Amino acid sequence: MDDLPPPLIIEILSRLADSTDLARCRVASKSLNALSREVRSINLFCTLPRYFHSRSQESTSAITSFKAVFNALVNNSRSVESVSIGVDKSLAGISYDDVDDESDDLYLTDVMFVKEWLPRVCGDLRSLSISDFWVQSCWRKSDILALISLYCQDLLRLEVKNAWLSVDGLNPIPKLTSLTLEFIRLDDEDLTQVNYCFPGLQVLNLIGVGGLKEPKINLLCLKKCYWTVSNAPLSLAIFAPNLVELKLKCVKPKSLVLETAQLCNLYLSLEKANNMEIKEFRSLENLKLQSANLSALISSFPSNSKITKLVVDSLKVIHPNELMKLSLEGLFDAFPNTRSLVVGSLAWSEMETCFSTSGFRRRVGMTSLKELSAQLVLQDSNVTWWFISCILDECVNLSDVSLLFHHGVDRQSASALIGRCMARQPGVKWRLVMQKEGTEHTWISDGF
Repeated sequence: MDDLPPPLIIEILSRLADSTDLARCRVASKSLNALSREVRSINLFCTLPRYFHSRSQESTSAITSFKAVFNALVNNSRSVESVSIGVDKSLAGISYDDVDDESDDLYLTDVMFVKEWLPRVCGDLRSLSISDFWVQSCWRKSDILALISLYCQDLLRLEVKNAWLSVDGLNPIPKLTSLTLEFIRLDDEDLTQVNYCFPGLQVLNLIGVGGLKEPKINLLCLKKCYWTVSNAPLSLAIFAPNLVELKLKCVKPKSLVLETAQLCNLYLSLEKANNMEIKEFRSLENLKLQSANLSALISSFPSNSKITKLVVDSLKVIHPNELMKLSLEGLFDAFPNTRSLVVGSLAWSEMETCFSTSGFRRRVGMTSLKELSAQLVLQDSNVTWWFISCILDECVNLSDVSLLFHHGVDRQSASALIGRCMARQPGVKWRLVMQKEGTEHTWISDGF
């Protein structure tokens, strides 16, 4: 390695997934030790073996603490552009009983700890990721956001996981373009402050952010948003005129407001929303809908003729008989120009049930449809056959059909159905996929 050009060595060292290896390189040779100080990226994660080793009676006096190792890496680096520090996902299984009440050795959003190293790297820092140890951080409210906003005015990307955050003293960081908050405790006023202090955000990920009752996202520059709501807030609202892609997963909000005129890609998953307020989407092309009351969601959704790729599936409900089932004609009416359609097993069963009990109430077709993928349980092969035949009659331009059968379906029955379909429409390209046990829903794409 000593024969390689120094810039190439620095590039290799900067790409190390685990900067513990960087510390080892520093003691391997004088040249590596010198070049290692030029690394632009520090990535250090506490693994489960290291966590248990640090707590064993034999090693407590000899092992260097995780925070000390990280501080040493920072102290010996001249220009750092990216910092990732955290605990491995495997530590998520650690219970509160296994941790001392006052332990803070892995409390990584501790302001006093961050003050030790952040001022040394803040000048060149562009990306910062901190994944805390939940059992040590969940009961301590951290002011780390204010500290970051004080030192890191040129920060572009920020990621914080597994912490209880405060926005007290938070200053604007106008250059920040990407923010990820995952398993974070916040309040509504905190999210309002995030909207105000990070006006340049183009990417926002809020994953399992708890404590919010009536959260609102109001960001003019936002282009991509992934929001999973862990609790059941009273209302959700997104005001983002330049938003292009949205993935929103929530439970049962009393109201949902989306003012996102430029949206192209939308993935919406919810049990139900009593008061949907969705403005017309002028640019929406790719749509994925998932709901326990899919029919009601689609009927409240603005009809859109521009959608070319559609994915629909239902969520299991406790009292399915209380809900109106999805019909094929309802789907066709709402999205008449879809070219590619993916249907999950529960949504297919709903449409098949409507067909078997009511047939088609009127003849409407999806003439633009060219590709169909459907997951089948195959409870009654004759009903399924007649339903597919009806689809073939209505969708005259259909050319590619993939049928994925549940792992419990008899292969002979599935093959027989495909044989009938091929004989019925030989010009269509048919695919038979037998699902393996333990691979639920992996066949369904995100829709975009």
